[in-house]
Amino acid sequence: MKLPIFSAEGDATADVVIVGSGVVGAMIADQLVSQGYSVLMLEAGLRIERAQAVENWRNMPFESRVGSDFQGLYPQAPNAPAPLYFPKNNYIALSGPDGNGFQQGYLRTVGGTTWHWAASCWRHLPVDLKMKSTYGVGRDWPISYEELEPYYCRAEEEMGVAGPNDASMQSPSERSKPYPMDMVPWGYGDKRFAEVVNAHGYNSVPIPQGRSTRPWQGRPTCCGNNNCQPICPIGAMYNGIHHVQRAEMKGAKVLAEAVVYKVDTDQNNRITAAYWYDAGKQSHKATARAFVFACNGIETPRLLLLAANAANPNGLANSSDQVGRNMMDHSGFHCTFLANEPIWTGRGPAQSSCLVGPRDGAFRSEYSSNKMILNNITRVGPATQQALKLGLVGQELDDEIRRRAAFGVDLSISLEPLPEANNRLTLSKTRKDPLGLACPDIYYDVGEYVRKGAEAAHKQLEHIGQLFGAVEFNITTSLNANNHVMGGVIMGSDPKDSVVNGNCRAHDHANLWLPGGGAMPSASVVNSTLSMAALGLRAADDISKTLAKG
Repeated sequence: MKLPIFSAEGDATADVVIVGSGVVGAMIADQLVSQGYSVLMLEAGLRIERAQAVENWRNMPFESRVGSDFQGLYPQAPNAPAPLYFPKNNYIALSGPDGNGFQQGYLRTVGGTTWHWAASCWRHLPVDLKMKSTYGVGRDWPISYEELEPYYCRAEEEMGVAGPNDASMQSPSERSKPYPMDMVPWGYGDKRFAEVVNAHGYNSVPIPQGRSTRPWQGRPTCCGNNNCQPICPIGAMYNGIHHVQRAEMKGAKVLAEAVVYKVDTDQNNRITAAYWYDAGKQSHKATARAFVFACNGIETPRLLLLAANAANPNGLANSSDQVGRNMMDHSGFHCTFLANEPIWTGRGPAQSSCLVGPRDGAFRSEYSSNKMILNNITRVGPATQQALKLGLVGQELDDEIRRRAAFGVDLSISLEPLPEANNRLTLSKTRKDPLGLACPDIYYDVGEYVRKGAEAAHKQLEHIGQLFGAVEFNITTSLNANNHVMGGVIMGSDPKDSVVNGNCRAHDHANLWLPGGGAMPSASVVNSTLSMAALGLRAADDISKTLAKG
């Protein structure tokens, strides 16, 4: 077991320094420490324990619970703010036509945002990696689906993904291996919804999920607690903390409340050192042979811009001027209604089925694809709000809550963005975080491609509502973020218009890797986490080969 070396002053040296301890950074750490390399992980946020987070959730006020406050139960590091909803803060300043729709809700904590995710583990479609050559929009990846597919398989194995092994229920069906575990069983609502809509081409299929349908690498079987967001109380759902713990058992060292702010480069523009502030705002230095920035799609470009130096005056890895550009998220909205029959959502995991019929087609040359998730989070909270507004009390109130909870439907719709250079993260000239580091500013405009896609989705939803005899049918008018941040360190084969290559290695720095969502050149319309993990594993292989060469 090879360990990082620390000096008496708290400086460190290791074979690999990884900034960020979410699913991508933690998975890379586990891969490399397993091969005998010393690994140091620097995490800006706090370390939390599951039991305490569960207790915090149980004691949250009703307004936060029903308002989907997935962050409030996770304490914030004093020196590493994150964008919050409850209450909203100004850590990120948003502007542009759809700036408010880019209000992200990620965590800065050991293990990352997968502490409170839905565990959806979708693959891109093969065509998603060649949008420009197929549909004439967006960008092509510098790697093919066939090159990425083995890493999808490895990521599914690492995360313990449960999915359908019936090809007719897969999206996509191009797979070289079955899912590690069979799909999470559908509840009544998923089954009934699919029966109604599939006859009309909407193709409701099981969501591949990072949760256990049998004991898996120390994780118990999912028992359907239904509060995967904001915390799985028993650890059946995969979280990045699982790989953090695996890496630590093999010798990796994780430092919480370690905010990286500065980077040294040598005459060949290789990274030689990263500097971090500890909880007491004291500065330390970490040297290594290889560096990985896996801080998420916002914090990674922010760090690259903060770390500008004499040799890289516009920021690290930014000779192309693409760092912070091409920001993407699956902007979306919700459709709610009361069906003409009980649907009984709220049994089992938070999300188990999704309509993928509108996921691909020739229309993508003109407007975005969409996916429609049948939200399975219990409707008791919203039903209570609605019944109280009717002025009901006593037994009438109880009966109305039960009726609305049984008949209520909530569809979460996501839209596919295109990479646009003007959708950009920059550093604020006026706002600073508690360490005096510039906060991020983000300009965002979904563009006509997404707006036309939303119009098409509205028509589809109106039809679905008719199929269920919907009453109190409502489509939200403002776009919401989905925390699937992509594009800020975009991948490409040409260093003039991209930040990293097909292995997520920076074009400008031979020993710096920037894996994760930020590297993704196309968003598809599905959750990005599995693709992020696959890119992380591919980067880990490239790092290992590079280190082996000396």
